[in-house]
Amino acid sequence: MKRREFIAGTAVLLVSPRRLRAEGTPRRIGFLGGFLDPQGRDAWRSGLREKGWIEGKNLLVEYRFAETPDRMPALAAELVALTPDLVIALGPSPALALKSATATVPIVFVVVADPVGLGLVQNLSRPGGNITGLASWVPGDWTGKQIQILRELVPGASKIALLVNPGNPMHRLLLAEEAPSAAQKLGVALPIVEATTNEDLDMAFASAAAQRADAIIVLGDVLIIRQAPRVIALAAKHHLPAMHFFRQFADGGLVVYGPDIFDLLRRAGSYADKILKGIKPSDLPVEQPTKFDFVINMKTAKALGLSVPTSLLLRADQVIE
Repeated sequence: MKRREFIAGTAVLLVSPRRLRAEGTPRRIGFLGGFLDPQGRDAWRSGLREKGWIEGKNLLVEYRFAETPDRMPALAAELVALTPDLVIALGPSPALALKSATATVPIVFVVVADPVGLGLVQNLSRPGGNITGLASWVPGDWTGKQIQILRELVPGASKIALLVNPGNPMHRLLLAEEAPSAAQKLGVALPIVEATTNEDLDMAFASAAAQRADAIIVLGDVLIIRQAPRVIALAAKHHLPAMHFFRQFADGGLVVYGPDIFDLLRRAGSYADKILKGIKPSDLPVEQPTKFDFVINMKTAKALGLSVPTSLLLRADQVIE
Protein backbone atom coordinates (compact mmCIF):
# COMPACT_ATOMS: atom_id res chain seq x y z
CA MET A 1 0.00 0.00 0.00
CA LYS A 2 1.29 3.44 -0.89
CA ARG A 3 2.07 5.83 1.98
CA ARG A 4 -0.54 8.41 0.81
CA GLU A 5 -3.29 5.75 0.67
CA PHE A 6 -2.37 4.46 4.13
CA ILE A 7 -2.58 7.95 5.68
CA ALA A 8 -5.94 8.62 4.01
CA GLY A 9 -7.36 5.31 5.21
CA THR A 10 -6.16 5.90 8.77
CA ALA A 11 -7.70 9.38 8.79
CA VAL A 12 -11.10 7.99 7.87
CA LEU A 13 -10.97 5.60 10.83
CA LEU A 14 -10.11 8.42 13.20
CA VAL A 15 -13.07 10.62 12.20
CA SER A 16 -15.95 10.30 14.70
CA PRO A 17 -19.32 8.93 13.51
CA ARG A 18 -20.93 12.26 14.43
CA ARG A 19 -18.38 14.15 12.30
CA LEU A 20 -19.04 11.83 9.36
CA ARG A 21 -22.79 12.23 9.83
CA ALA A 22 -22.48 15.99 9.90
CA GLU A 23 -20.31 16.16 6.78
CA GLY A 24 -22.01 13.41 4.76
CA THR A 25 -25.34 13.36 2.98
CA PRO A 26 -28.04 14.76 5.27
CA ARG A 27 -30.81 12.41 6.37
CA ARG A 28 -34.37 13.39 5.45
CA ILE A 29 -37.46 13.17 7.63
CA GLY A 30 -41.02 14.44 7.31
CA PHE A 31 -43.16 16.33 9.80
CA LEU A 32 -46.96 16.37 9.48
CA GLY A 33 -49.26 18.35 11.74
CA GLY A 34 -51.90 20.99 11.99
CA PHE A 35 -49.93 23.62 13.84
CA LEU A 36 -46.54 24.15 15.48
CA ASP A 37 -45.94 27.40 17.32
CA PRO A 38 -42.44 28.88 17.81
CA GLN A 39 -42.09 27.36 21.30
CA GLY A 40 -43.05 23.95 19.99
CA ARG A 41 -40.61 24.21 17.10
CA ASP A 42 -37.83 25.22 19.50
CA ALA A 43 -38.60 22.24 21.75
CA TRP A 44 -38.58 19.85 18.77
CA ARG A 45 -35.28 21.19 17.46
CA SER A 46 -33.78 21.12 20.94
CA GLY A 47 -34.52 17.40 21.22
CA LEU A 48 -32.81 16.78 17.89
CA ARG A 49 -29.76 18.86 18.82
CA GLU A 50 -29.34 16.87 22.03
CA LYS A 51 -28.74 13.82 19.82
CA GLY A 52 -26.45 15.59 17.36
CA TRP A 53 -28.99 16.32 14.61
CA ILE A 54 -29.00 19.86 13.23
CA GLU A 55 -31.62 21.00 10.72
CA GLY A 56 -30.02 22.31 7.55
CA LYS A 57 -26.73 20.49 8.23
CA ASN A 58 -26.99 16.76 8.76
CA LEU A 59 -30.80 16.65 8.77
CA LEU A 60 -33.42 17.90 6.32
CA VAL A 61 -36.99 18.22 7.64
CA GLU A 62 -39.92 18.49 5.24
CA TYR A 63 -42.78 20.24 7.07
CA ARG A 64 -46.42 19.97 6.04
CA PHE A 65 -49.30 21.59 7.95
CA ALA A 66 -53.05 21.42 7.40
CA GLU A 67 -55.69 23.44 9.22
CA THR A 68 -58.38 20.79 8.74
CA PRO A 69 -58.26 16.97 9.07
CA ASP A 70 -59.56 16.42 5.53
CA ARG A 71 -56.29 17.82 4.13
CA MET A 72 -54.13 15.37 6.07
CA PRO A 73 -54.33 12.34 3.71
CA ALA A 74 -53.04 14.33 0.71
CA LEU A 75 -50.18 15.82 2.70
CA ALA A 76 -49.34 12.41 4.18
CA ALA A 77 -49.13 10.91 0.69
CA GLU A 78 -46.97 13.85 -0.40
CA LEU A 79 -44.49 13.26 2.40
CA VAL A 80 -44.35 9.49 1.86
CA ALA A 81 -43.61 10.07 -1.84
CA LEU A 82 -40.41 11.87 -0.79
CA THR A 83 -39.16 8.53 0.68
CA PRO A 84 -38.05 10.00 4.01
CA ASP A 85 -36.18 7.99 6.63
CA LEU A 86 -39.08 8.58 9.02
CA VAL A 87 -42.07 10.87 9.54
CA ILE A 88 -43.20 12.70 12.68
CA ALA A 89 -46.98 12.94 13.17
CA LEU A 90 -48.10 15.73 15.50
CA GLY A 91 -51.57 14.77 16.69
CA PRO A 92 -54.11 12.01 16.01
CA SER A 93 -55.33 13.06 12.55
CA PRO A 94 -51.80 13.26 11.08
CA ALA A 95 -50.93 9.91 12.68
CA LEU A 96 -53.99 8.17 11.21
CA ALA A 97 -53.37 9.75 7.79
CA LEU A 98 -49.76 8.54 7.75
CA LYS A 99 -50.76 5.07 8.95
CA SER A 100 -53.08 4.83 5.92
CA ALA A 101 -50.38 6.20 3.60
CA THR A 102 -47.55 3.79 4.40
CA ALA A 103 -46.82 0.49 6.12
CA THR A 104 -43.06 0.77 5.61
CA VAL A 105 -41.86 4.30 6.39
CA PRO A 106 -41.29 4.59 10.19
CA ILE A 107 -43.81 6.88 11.90
CA VAL A 108 -43.33 8.60 15.27
CA PHE A 109 -46.49 10.20 16.66
CA VAL A 110 -46.51 12.94 19.29
CA VAL A 111 -49.46 14.22 21.36
CA VAL A 112 -51.86 11.35 20.68
CA ALA A 113 -54.01 10.69 23.71
CA ASP A 114 -54.90 7.02 23.24
CA PRO A 115 -52.87 5.39 20.43
CA VAL A 116 -54.21 1.94 21.32
CA GLY A 117 -57.83 3.10 21.26
CA LEU A 118 -57.27 4.79 17.91
CA GLY A 119 -55.78 1.62 16.46
CA LEU A 120 -52.34 3.10 15.82
CA VAL A 121 -50.49 0.48 17.87
CA GLN A 122 -51.29 -2.95 19.29
CA ASN A 123 -50.23 -1.98 22.81
CA LEU A 124 -47.89 0.49 24.48
CA SER A 125 -45.05 -1.90 25.27
CA ARG A 126 -45.05 -3.65 21.88
CA PRO A 127 -46.41 -1.25 19.27
CA GLY A 128 -45.97 -3.59 16.31
CA GLY A 129 -45.78 -2.42 12.71
CA ASN A 130 -44.03 0.78 11.66
CA ILE A 131 -45.47 3.15 14.30
CA THR A 132 -44.49 4.23 17.79
CA GLY A 133 -44.30 7.50 19.69
CA LEU A 134 -45.40 9.57 22.66
CA ALA A 135 -48.91 9.51 24.09
CA SER A 136 -50.30 12.70 25.60
CA TRP A 137 -52.23 11.24 28.50
CA VAL A 138 -53.03 8.09 30.40
CA PRO A 139 -56.54 7.13 29.27
CA GLY A 140 -59.19 6.05 31.72
CA ASP A 141 -59.73 8.87 34.20
CA TRP A 142 -58.41 12.09 32.65
CA THR A 143 -61.85 13.63 32.15
CA GLY A 144 -62.76 12.72 35.71
CA LYS A 145 -59.72 14.61 37.03
CA GLN A 146 -60.62 17.67 34.96
CA ILE A 147 -64.17 17.61 36.30
CA GLN A 148 -62.98 17.28 39.89
CA ILE A 149 -60.65 20.29 39.56
CA LEU A 150 -63.43 22.42 38.06
CA ARG A 151 -65.81 21.40 40.83
CA GLU A 152 -63.27 22.53 43.40
CA LEU A 153 -63.08 25.87 41.60
CA VAL A 154 -66.85 26.08 41.07
CA PRO A 155 -68.49 24.40 44.09
CA GLY A 156 -71.82 22.82 43.25
CA ALA A 157 -71.15 22.66 39.52
CA SER A 158 -73.48 20.01 38.11
CA LYS A 159 -73.36 20.83 34.39
CA ILE A 160 -69.99 21.13 32.65
CA ALA A 161 -69.96 21.62 28.88
CA LEU A 162 -67.38 19.87 26.68
CA LEU A 163 -66.09 21.85 23.71
CA VAL A 164 -65.14 19.30 21.05
CA ASN A 165 -64.21 19.15 17.39
CA PRO A 166 -66.18 16.26 15.84
CA GLY A 167 -63.49 16.01 13.16
CA ASN A 168 -60.89 15.08 15.80
CA PRO A 169 -60.75 11.25 16.12
CA MET A 170 -59.53 11.48 19.71
CA HIS A 171 -62.53 13.61 20.68
CA ARG A 172 -64.88 11.04 19.15
CA LEU A 173 -63.22 8.27 21.11
CA LEU A 174 -63.40 10.21 24.37
CA LEU A 175 -67.09 11.00 23.88
CA ALA A 176 -67.86 7.35 23.20
CA GLU A 177 -66.07 5.94 26.23
CA GLU A 178 -64.37 8.03 28.88
CA ALA A 179 -66.69 11.05 29.12
CA PRO A 180 -69.95 9.09 29.72
CA SER A 181 -68.21 6.97 32.37
CA ALA A 182 -66.87 10.05 34.18
CA ALA A 183 -70.26 11.79 34.04
CA GLN A 184 -72.02 8.81 35.60
CA LYS A 185 -69.35 8.27 38.24
CA LEU A 186 -69.26 11.92 39.36
CA GLY A 187 -72.95 12.70 38.88
CA VAL A 188 -72.58 15.58 36.43
CA ALA A 189 -74.16 16.42 33.09
CA LEU A 190 -71.73 16.94 30.21
CA PRO A 191 -73.54 18.75 27.39
CA ILE A 192 -71.56 18.72 24.15
CA VAL A 193 -70.88 21.89 22.15
CA GLU A 194 -69.07 21.52 18.82
CA ALA A 195 -66.73 23.62 16.72
CA THR A 196 -65.12 22.61 13.44
CA THR A 197 -64.42 26.14 12.15
CA ASN A 198 -63.40 29.47 13.65
CA GLU A 199 -66.96 30.76 13.26
CA ASP A 200 -68.35 27.77 15.16
CA LEU A 201 -66.53 28.84 18.31
CA ASP A 202 -68.89 31.76 18.94
CA MET A 203 -71.93 29.51 18.58
CA ALA A 204 -70.39 26.82 20.77
CA PHE A 205 -69.80 29.15 23.71
CA ALA A 206 -73.20 30.78 23.24
CA SER A 207 -74.77 27.31 23.30
CA ALA A 208 -72.95 26.39 26.51
CA ALA A 209 -74.16 29.59 28.15
CA ALA A 210 -77.73 29.07 26.87
CA GLN A 211 -77.72 25.60 28.43
CA ARG A 212 -76.66 27.21 31.72
CA ALA A 213 -73.40 25.31 31.97
CA ASP A 214 -71.54 26.00 35.21
CA ALA A 215 -68.17 25.62 33.48
CA ILE A 216 -66.60 24.31 30.28
CA ILE A 217 -63.80 21.88 29.43
CA VAL A 218 -61.97 22.88 26.24
CA LEU A 219 -60.50 19.74 24.67
CA GLY A 220 -57.13 19.97 22.94
CA ASP A 221 -57.30 20.49 19.17
CA VAL A 222 -55.52 22.29 16.33
CA LEU A 223 -58.48 24.63 15.82
CA ILE A 224 -58.53 25.47 19.52
CA ILE A 225 -54.83 26.23 19.86
CA ARG A 226 -54.81 28.36 16.69
CA GLN A 227 -57.66 30.38 18.16
CA ALA A 228 -56.40 30.53 21.76
CA PRO A 229 -56.95 34.30 22.33
CA ARG A 230 -60.46 34.05 20.87
CA VAL A 231 -61.34 31.03 23.01
CA ILE A 232 -60.13 32.80 26.16
CA ALA A 233 -62.11 35.92 25.24
CA LEU A 234 -65.29 33.91 24.58
CA ALA A 235 -65.03 32.17 27.94
CA ALA A 236 -64.73 35.57 29.62
CA LYS A 237 -67.59 37.03 27.59
CA HIS A 238 -69.98 34.27 28.64
CA HIS A 239 -68.63 34.19 32.20
CA LEU A 240 -67.71 30.52 31.86
CA PRO A 241 -64.92 29.08 34.04
CA ALA A 242 -62.84 27.14 31.52
CA MET A 243 -60.44 24.22 31.81
CA HIS A 244 -57.78 24.13 29.08
CA PHE A 245 -55.41 21.42 27.89
CA PHE A 246 -52.45 23.45 26.62
CA ARG A 247 -50.12 25.73 28.56
CA GLN A 248 -50.52 28.43 25.90
CA PHE A 249 -53.93 29.16 27.45
CA ALA A 250 -52.46 30.10 30.83
CA ASP A 251 -52.24 33.73 29.68
CA GLY A 252 -55.85 34.64 30.38
CA GLY A 253 -57.36 31.17 30.74
CA LEU A 254 -58.65 30.17 34.18
CA VAL A 255 -56.91 26.83 34.56
CA VAL A 256 -54.62 24.61 32.49
CA TYR A 257 -54.32 20.92 33.26
CA GLY A 258 -52.51 18.76 30.76
CA PRO A 259 -49.23 17.18 29.70
CA ASP A 260 -46.19 19.32 28.99
CA ILE A 261 -46.47 19.32 25.19
CA PHE A 262 -43.09 20.98 24.73
CA ASP A 263 -41.44 18.19 26.72
CA LEU A 264 -43.11 15.59 24.48
CA LEU A 265 -41.86 17.38 21.36
CA ARG A 266 -38.34 17.50 22.78
CA ARG A 267 -38.48 13.78 23.60
CA ALA A 268 -39.55 13.03 20.02
CA GLY A 269 -35.99 13.88 19.02
CA SER A 270 -34.78 10.81 20.88
CA TYR A 271 -37.17 8.57 18.92
CA ALA A 272 -36.01 10.11 15.65
CA ASP A 273 -32.38 9.55 16.62
CA LYS A 274 -32.91 5.86 17.44
CA ILE A 275 -34.79 5.16 14.21
CA LEU A 276 -32.21 7.01 12.12
CA LYS A 277 -29.60 4.76 13.72
CA GLY A 278 -31.48 1.64 12.65
CA ILE A 279 -33.84 0.71 15.49
CA LYS A 280 -37.28 -0.42 14.31
CA PRO A 281 -40.39 1.40 15.59
CA SER A 282 -41.82 -1.95 16.70
CA ASP A 283 -38.91 -2.26 19.13
CA LEU A 284 -39.54 1.16 20.71
CA PRO A 285 -42.31 1.16 23.37
CA VAL A 286 -44.80 4.01 23.36
CA GLU A 287 -43.97 6.43 26.17
CA GLN A 288 -46.41 8.47 28.23
CA PRO A 289 -46.08 11.98 29.68
CA THR A 290 -43.74 12.44 32.63
CA LYS A 291 -44.28 16.19 33.02
CA PHE A 292 -47.64 17.92 33.43
CA ASP A 293 -48.82 21.51 33.52
CA PHE A 294 -51.26 22.57 36.22
CA VAL A 295 -51.59 26.35 36.08
CA ILE A 296 -54.15 28.60 37.78
CA ASN A 297 -54.68 32.21 36.71
CA MET A 298 -55.77 34.14 39.80
CA LYS A 299 -56.58 37.29 37.82
CA THR A 300 -59.09 35.36 35.73
CA ALA A 301 -60.48 33.65 38.83
CA LYS A 302 -61.07 37.04 40.43
CA ALA A 303 -62.80 38.35 37.30
CA LEU A 304 -65.14 35.33 37.45
CA GLY A 305 -65.80 35.89 41.15
CA LEU A 306 -64.20 32.59 42.13
CA SER A 307 -62.39 31.86 45.38
CA VAL A 308 -59.61 29.38 44.69
CA PRO A 309 -59.16 26.82 47.50
CA THR A 310 -55.74 26.69 49.14
CA SER A 311 -55.59 22.96 48.41
CA LEU A 312 -55.65 23.70 44.66
CA LEU A 313 -53.06 26.46 44.94
CA LEU A 314 -50.69 24.11 46.73
CA ARG A 315 -51.09 21.45 44.02
CA ALA A 316 -50.60 23.85 41.11
CA ASP A 317 -47.26 23.97 39.28
CA GLN A 318 -47.73 27.68 38.69
CA VAL A 319 -50.08 30.34 40.04
CA ILE A 320 -50.37 33.46 37.90
CA GLU A 321 -51.18 36.49 40.07
